[in-house]
Amino acid sequence: MNSIIRYVRSRASKQHDDLTPYANLENTPSVIGSSLDVSQNESANQGQTYTIDSAVEKMGFGIFQVKLSILTGLAWMADAMEMMILSILGPALHCDWLLNEWQKALITTVVFCGMMVSGTMWGKLCDSYGRKACLILCTLFTFYFGALSSFAPVFVWLLILRGLVGFGIGGSPQSVTLYAEFLPSKQRARCVVLTNLFWSVGACLEVLLAILVMPSLGWRWLLAFSSLPLLIFAVFCSWLPESARYHLASVRSDLAEETLKRISQENKMPLPQGSLKIVKSDSKRGQFADLLSDEHRVTTLILWFIWFANAFCYYGIVLLTTEMFQIGNACQASEASKQNIEPFCYLKCLQTKDYIDLLYTTVSEFPGLFITITIIELLGRKKTMAIDFGVFSVFVFLINICVERSVMIMFLFVARCFISGGFQAAYVYTPEYYPTVNRAVGLGTCSTMARIGAIITPFIAQVLLKVSPYLAISIYAIVGLLASVASMLLPVETKGRQLEDAETAYDPVVH
Repeated sequence: MNSIIRYVRSRASKQHDDLTPYANLENTPSVIGSSLDVSQNESANQGQTYTIDSAVEKMGFGIFQVKLSILTGLAWMADAMEMMILSILGPALHCDWLLNEWQKALITTVVFCGMMVSGTMWGKLCDSYGRKACLILCTLFTFYFGALSSFAPVFVWLLILRGLVGFGIGGSPQSVTLYAEFLPSKQRARCVVLTNLFWSVGACLEVLLAILVMPSLGWRWLLAFSSLPLLIFAVFCSWLPESARYHLASVRSDLAEETLKRISQENKMPLPQGSLKIVKSDSKRGQFADLLSDEHRVTTLILWFIWFANAFCYYGIVLLTTEMFQIGNACQASEASKQNIEPFCYLKCLQTKDYIDLLYTTVSEFPGLFITITIIELLGRKKTMAIDFGVFSVFVFLINICVERSVMIMFLFVARCFISGGFQAAYVYTPEYYPTVNRAVGLGTCSTMARIGAIITPFIAQVLLKVSPYLAISIYAIVGLLASVASMLLPVETKGRQLEDAETAYDPVVH
């Protein structure tokens, strides 16, 4: 554990200058009504005071942050498992309930609809009742309806229950926001970015679980087992501290100090001298109209398309993988569609070998993340996104070729590798571009566009694919190519950009 702490601290010192947009969370949306600040220069007769930020900076990255990183990672893994199961559930129900392609697509769409509807609601609840309480609530909510999904008697009930699962997942970003509040500024950006590793781990674990469960027990048991990590996370949340900023916003500085003292004890580092005092500051809040002002209009519209393309292509390649395993390859599917053969007649049920191959393509997210982290500081954000989308587009086009299964898996592997990296690059660029007052609303609208892309993509990957495989596959390649061009058309490169105000209203986005 000490080696982990030393690694994070050493890496942070090299990256601090490039990560200034993430440096301060005093304007985070988690604070009710307005941001909070504490005077450090009180007169002597009033005694010394310190800010939450100064306390977190002084205590540094230690045992407390390592534990919190693991707990946050568990939450992210659990959510990834609930999302990854979508690519497995559709083919399984096609065989068990003889669902048509529209019905399979709806299973995925309702989850993202639930996420889009609930995101704002969970944020407001956290502002009113605290992040810890609402995080436990949304986790138990997701667990309950995830487990209940395994008992769904008919298709309609399954749709309702999976939609409620998506409603619960909409609150999961609050775990990352709470996590970021307890990270020193030098480590904050890198640690938050690396939480995506846990997402990839969760996706791989879901496929491994499918390998063990699906051949013998079936999809109902897979749904039940997949919800258990959420319950485990909820149990360990008893250790989780409440946001010190929430306590200050609730005029409970005594509780905020208790939380900071707890961190001090676990990290074995002293708090700053003095006491914690709250002073409210009236800071301007960004409006939606600001994003379409003359200054930001072009960049905002391009970013909306990039985020849409990211989710559309990422979840598209996830769903497309299992569909391609069913139909064999594009040539076989095209021949079947020309002969008007019903999908029930030529689609096979997934076997253990298919799940193993699915694991190979899922593992591709790890090299995708590390490649992007490496080249994003060398080439810049715009070129990194352009490369990620461009390589994705090339290898998706190649899926149209009549090749052996092993070659097709290699194409899918590379495509998923780079679209995962593209998602991460956009996640770095967006908060770096927008100024403090517009950052939260900018990220929020981009997240909405991403969820719209995810809502649409099942109807391409699962419905259109059976009608015209070449057209469906080519749509993903064309969208990726357009996103690559759009990335280069962004007016601003944010690499090494010095912002006049380094404070960040951090608003994490669901992968």
